[in-house]
Amino acid sequence: MTDAAAGNGPDDLYGRLAVHVGQIAAAGGEGRDPVNEPMIRHWCEATGHAVPADGSAPATMLQVWTMAGLSGHTAGTARAGAYDDVLTLLDDAGYTSVVATDCEQEYLRPLRPGDRITYDAVIESISPRKTTKLGTGHFVTTRMDVRANGELSGTHRFRILKYAPAATRKPTAEATRPRPVVNRDNAAYWEGLERHELLIQRCSGCGTLRLPWLPGCNACGSPDWDTVAASGESEPSSATSSCTIRRSPPSTRRTRSPSSSWRRACASSATSRECRTTRSARGCP
Repeated sequence: MTDAAAGNGPDDLYGRLAVHVGQIAAAGGEGRDPVNEPMIRHWCEATGHAVPADGSAPATMLQVWTMAGLSGHTAGTARAGAYDDVLTLLDDAGYTSVVATDCEQEYLRPLRPGDRITYDAVIESISPRKTTKLGTGHFVTTRMDVRANGELSGTHRFRILKYAPAATRKPTAEATRPRPVVNRDNAAYWEGLERHELLIQRCSGCGTLRLPWLPGCNACGSPDWDTVAASGESEPSSATSSCTIRRSPPSTRRTRSPSSSWRRACASSATSRECRTTRSARGCP
């Protein structure tokens, strides 16, 4: 249902949303476990950081201690009706899609093993209607106050966009083809193609030819190279040495664009007398 269909203009809807700013989004939250050394160690190992010297939890673990896990939140922790009312208003107005956009954290004191975590959340702000590349909708920001043993230890702001997806154009055959990645290691190759030249790398150390291009020589390890243009001549008996046809599974075929084939053929063939390469092949059964 759109704003117009519901009899609500954008300004009227925003007015109905704005009355919920400042209301409780969640109350009585309790962390399932106290701050503890195993979780700190696991988090540090997963992120590649050393455990702080004083044994405290890294500051960015603030939200970790409030997460419910697969078994859900503890008894007494509940999302307040005001937050559900906001989501319902947006759903009824046609803003049925959602994406998390960002979060902000403030740290007031370290969290140490044994600290018991409690938290509450409030609807801090709701934006007027905004138009983004994803679509048109409203940003909803909640602020969670995290306490350790009753003392405020940090805040966690979480922002989502509830939106109606923007109309998308049907992809063309050209749009579905991946664009080449051009970087400093292969830029000269693409520049050569623009001049209708197929350039092959040649190692300055041992003279080995290589295609596709690489930063260094696999034969001798030298990073130095120059180029040689492919002659365009190949041995007739070895123009193509192998051909592989890759077929996507049925579940993938259904999700592909109609203009994109689910079958791909690759052939190893002689680019010239100088070297061989793998390329797409057409006309294969």
